[in-house]
Amino acid sequence: MSNTVIKAEGLGKSYLIGHQQREPYLALREVMTNGIRQWWSRLRNPQYGSHGELEEFWALKEVDFEIKQGDRVGIIGRNGAGKSTLLKILSRITEPTTGRIKIKGRVASLLEVGTGFHPELTGRENIFLNGAILGMSRAEIKKKFDEIVDFAEVEKFLDTPVKRYSSGMYVRLAFAVAAHLEPEILIVDEVLAVGDAQFQKKCLGKMEEVGKQGRTVLFVSHNMATISALCSRSILLANGNIVAEGRSKDVIESYLLSFNEANICLSERKDRSGNGEAKICDVYFADTNGNRVEMLTSGSQYDIVMKYRAQVPLVAPCFKISVYSSAGQLIAHMNNWLCNYMPSLPKGKGEVRCHIDALPFAFGSYRVNASINTDETLDHVDCALVFKVENGDYYGTGRVIDGLKEVCLVKQDWKMDIN
Repeated sequence: MSNTVIKAEGLGKSYLIGHQQREPYLALREVMTNGIRQWWSRLRNPQYGSHGELEEFWALKEVDFEIKQGDRVGIIGRNGAGKSTLLKILSRITEPTTGRIKIKGRVASLLEVGTGFHPELTGRENIFLNGAILGMSRAEIKKKFDEIVDFAEVEKFLDTPVKRYSSGMYVRLAFAVAAHLEPEILIVDEVLAVGDAQFQKKCLGKMEEVGKQGRTVLFVSHNMATISALCSRSILLANGNIVAEGRSKDVIESYLLSFNEANICLSERKDRSGNGEAKICDVYFADTNGNRVEMLTSGSQYDIVMKYRAQVPLVAPCFKISVYSSAGQLIAHMNNWLCNYMPSLPKGKGEVRCHIDALPFAFGSYRVNASINTDETLDHVDCALVFKVENGDYYGTGRVIDGLKEVCLVKQDWKMDIN
C-alpha cells in the first residue's frame, strides 16, 4: 500500500566468524615462517584453512515485516537477538545477505555515540555536515539551527571539535540533529541510555512529537516501560528471527515470559552489563522456611535472595532490586544503601537477603531487574526473575484485595472527625 514506508522480505544477514586455535608460545622466526607457509598454501589453494577455522553465523534469518507511515515501532529482544544488525541494514550501513528491503523516505539514524559526526569538526560544522548527508540545503539547515542548539544544550561548546565532547554531549547533539532535520524515518538505538534522565525524557517527548507529525520512529530499548509508553506496536527478535509482532503490551508480555521458558541459569546468561568484578548467579523469593517459591501471596512474609560470586573484595557494595509490572512500569525499588546497611564483603561466593514483612504487590505478573554496584556497575541483569502474585489478606482485615492488578499496596491508618 502507498502508506507503507518500510517493507522487508526474506531479510537475512550472515557473517563469517573465525575461530583461532590456541597455540604454544612461538618465537618471532617461527611466526614469520608459519605466516609465509600459510600465505603460500592459500595462494596455491584458496580453500586452504577454511575448514574448522570459519563458521557462518546468521544474525538475521528470513525476516519479513511492514511498517506504515507514522508508526512508532519498538524493536525488543535479548542481546545478540539481531536488533542492531536490523537497524544497520535499515540505515544502509550494511547490506543484507539475502532478501530485500524497500524504504520510502529520508532516514536519520542514531545507532551509536557520534554516528555521522567527524571528530575533527566543531559541533556547528557537524550540524551542517549531517544536514547535507540527509540531503538538506544550507538554507533548510539554518532554519533549524537555533532549535537544534537549544535542544542539545551545547551552545557554549558549539565551536569546539566534537572529539573533545563528553559522551553525553555527543549524544545530545547527535539526537538533536537527527530529530530536528525532519527525516521521514527516525531510527534510534539504545544510545539514549548515555544521556541523563532529564534528557532521556526530553528525547522521548520529541520522538512522540515526531510520530504525531506523521513521521515514522523505530526505537530499540531494553527499557520495557519506555517501549510501552512510546510505541504502539513492537517487534520481538530472538536468534535472528521475528518471534512476536503486534501491540506493544502483548509483545512485551511474550518477551518477559520467554525468560521463564528458556530455563537458562542466571549465571550463564550473556545479556548482562557491568565490569564483571562480581556476577549475580541467582535471584529468587524464599518463604519463612527458606524454600524457593514462584507463586507469592499479597501480605505474606518473604525474603528476596540474591546469590553472587565476587572476583575481588567488595567495598560497601549496593545490591539493587527493581520490581516492574508486566507492562514495564517500575513498581518498587529496594537496595541496602537506602537502609544505610553497607558492609564490605570478601572475594568469593555469597548471598544477600532482603526481608519483606508483608508483600505489598497486588495480583499479577512481575519481573525483577537486579544489579550490584559500587562506584560503577559490577553486574546488571534485566529480567533476572519473573514471579506471580495471588491476592491475599494484605491488610489483615479478612478482606481479600480484588479488582487491582500489578500495583504496589500501602499500609494505611484511617481517622475521621465528625463536626
